[in-house]
Amino acid sequence: MELLDKLKWRYAAKAMNGKVVPEDKIERILEAARLAPTSSGLQPFEIFVIKNQEVKEQIKPVAWNQSVITDCSHLLVFAAWDTYTAERINHMFDLTNEIRGFENEGWENYRQMLLSSYPQKDAEENFNHAAKQAYIAFAEALTAAAFEGVDATPLEGFDPAAVDKILGLRDKGLRSAVMLPIGYRKEDADWLVNLVKVRKPMKELVTVIE
Repeated sequence: MELLDKLKWRYAAKAMNGKVVPEDKIERILEAARLAPTSSGLQPFEIFVIKNQEVKEQIKPVAWNQSVITDCSHLLVFAAWDTYTAERINHMFDLTNEIRGFENEGWENYRQMLLSSYPQKDAEENFNHAAKQAYIAFAEALTAAAFEGVDATPLEGFDPAAVDKILGLRDKGLRSAVMLPIGYRKEDADWLVNLVKVRKPMKELVTVIE
């Protein structure tokens, strides 16, 4: 029940007060994102944690001038791989073998299956797939922030190409997918703070097939 209570408490804060979130909370939020499940365990994304105020100021105009960009404590940018490559796939499979301390025939066969599939696909198709994986980690971070009693605002309203340029993402083989300002709500400046959370009733959302 504690987690559900936290999720009922959270909302997409439209104004933040600039108060700095303790680093231990940020670390736990990032760890939750790191532990998120992803397709084939490839984790095809990186997370950029922006504390630098000048960089936030550069991003704000290309994010519809939303105040949470500059008034948040930390701005998280989830950047997905621009495509799948053999090098990237092999790195994650090699890392798995290194950490587990052994090689498995089935696992190696699975590696070869991915190598014969993903790198040959269209780069845009691969990016869209990678971005979906980034969103899974994004959702974990959003939930973890609520659990920490920290506000976090899901943010898709920005120019990805402009953010990519500001952060130099394309040079790293990455493209911005979604952003997450993290901080504390500024209640006296936020029109949304006291409005009742609205969600579909369970009967409209869930269909149980016996």
